[in-house]
Amino acid sequence: MSEFSHLNDRGEANMVDVSGKAVSQREARAEAFVTMNEAALTLIEQGGHHKGDIFGVARVAGIQGAKLTPQLIPLCHPLMLSKIGVELELQRVQGRVRIETRCKLDGKTGVEMEALTAASVTALTLFDMVKAVDPGMCIEGLRVLEKQGGKTGHWTADEVADV
Repeated sequence: MSEFSHLNDRGEANMVDVSGKAVSQREARAEAFVTMNEAALTLIEQGGHHKGDIFGVARVAGIQGAKLTPQLIPLCHPLMLSKIGVELELQRVQGRVRIETRCKLDGKTGVEMEALTAASVTALTLFDMVKAVDPGMCIEGLRVLEKQGGKTGHWTADEVADV
């Protein structure tokens, strides 16, 4: 694809017309990382935070974020998501938490933005819950890992790693 899909013939922003597209099963995975200090990692690992289950709250926030994507990103279509998954993994050696999200549906448009929004909101919620212990945390590495379905078929981030 060599043109921006959200611009009309006059270069104005517009929502893409997907009415003529075929319904297909579509899926996308995204990831993000939250790097933090040892004290924050230990607090998460031991589950002793006064705000409760940090990963549980962040997971629910990510799911909610995916569902709210069209209200946050102006030209996104409202979608009937059939699956939203959010996984969090404490990676102590790297000093971070890895977030991986997965969104799925049968529809006429992809779910990359929903997967990215889920990862972003999960990371932001994790940051919010732990910021008193480590205000210097860093959210990084937000990207789409994989997408499937639609006209472009199956794509993985590994395919563009050499570009």
